[in-house]
Amino acid sequence: MTRESFKSAGARRPRGRPRDESLLERRREQILARASVVFAERGYPNTDVQDIADLLGISKGTIYRYFPTKERLFIATVERGVRGLDAEMDRVMATVADPIDRLAAGTATYLRFFESNPGLVELFIQERAEFRDKRKPVYFEDGCKSECQWRQMLERLVAAGRLRDVPTERVMTVVGNLLYGTMFTNYFLGSAGSVEQQAADINDVLFNGILSERERAGRATARRPQNGKSAKASKHNSQERL
Repeated sequence: MTRESFKSAGARRPRGRPRDESLLERRREQILARASVVFAERGYPNTDVQDIADLLGISKGTIYRYFPTKERLFIATVERGVRGLDAEMDRVMATVADPIDRLAAGTATYLRFFESNPGLVELFIQERAEFRDKRKPVYFEDGCKSECQWRQMLERLVAAGRLRDVPTERVMTVVGNLLYGTMFTNYFLGSAGSVEQQAADINDVLFNGILSERERAGRATARRPQNGKSAKASKHNSQERL
């Protein structure tokens, strides 16, 4: 992409000529792709928009026609990364029919995406460092776009008796925090094995738990009301006898 071809996208169009949105979007994507790499490698404070322009062979002013400030350019790179994650999750989920298998595939897909895109994790870290008092992290701004799909699937699985009757929001928070933390741990320390094995381990603990059948049965019996009284009342009476 030459400096002249970039300039033509932002130049004044002849009267009556339709705006080529697809061309503008492609060039916007080229800027974001290069900016993502530069920000991840050099950090937000150490990156000048001119650095990105030079690597693209365009003027800094051309970039500012697409992104009015350096901050807006940076945030757009993070948004681009999160959209990529959502797109990859949607792509893989569409190939899996059974919803339980879809949950398992989601774990592996999430970890695999960040293994392939470590620069996005770096952008998350920089976003938190530079803008913690100015905005909510982009990662958590997705709203109901993708979360609603997972929430509805979990609710259907509970209704079908395939999952425990646990509040959906609780499940999503616990699993989301687990995967989010694992993503950062892998970035800083690396994973002990393949992400496929790591995902299998996570799914095994999530689906099967860590308690044995005997322990679960024993704990359920201990919590069961005794002689028509609640376990709490029974404990209270025992303390009074002491």
